[in-house]
Amino acid sequence: MSKELGDLQQQCLTPPGNAAIIPALLDVEAKERKIARQVILLQMLATLFGASIAYSIKGPPQFAIAVLSGGGISIVNGVLLAWRMVRAATHPAHEAHHQLRLMYFYATERFLVVVALLCLSIVVLKLSPLALLGGFVMGQAVFLAGRFILSSFRL
Repeated sequence: MSKELGDLQQQCLTPPGNAAIIPALLDVEAKERKIARQVILLQMLATLFGASIAYSIKGPPQFAIAVLSGGGISIVNGVLLAWRMVRAATHPAHEAHHQLRLMYFYATERFLVVVALLCLSIVVLKLSPLALLGGFVMGQAVFLAGRFILSSFRL
């Protein structure tokens, strides 16, 4: 009987001793998704708040639109990061080299999207560069602070 049990355990893909970590990993993924959604929501709220303050202080709507656009670019960056995190979790790479290439590709993709959107906003839409970059920096600061605060206080 014990020989049959030993043969059965050898045939299993996940040994019984390691099976306990699978629900914990799924729980961590669910928490990360929830934190990513909350951080993006915080970015949206901060962008709207910053644009409304810019509109009330500076006056012309173009200034507020530039702040809103900069914050929107930061939100696009956060959404792209969250999407790639979910995609990487659902389609894991089995080789470390492939995983590293994907990480570099995703980082380069996000960088190029941000640069392209910033250039488009400045050159084509002729938005105020200072207000645009101010909105972008504000959005990124909320992204970093929100991620740190939400992940550290959600033990």
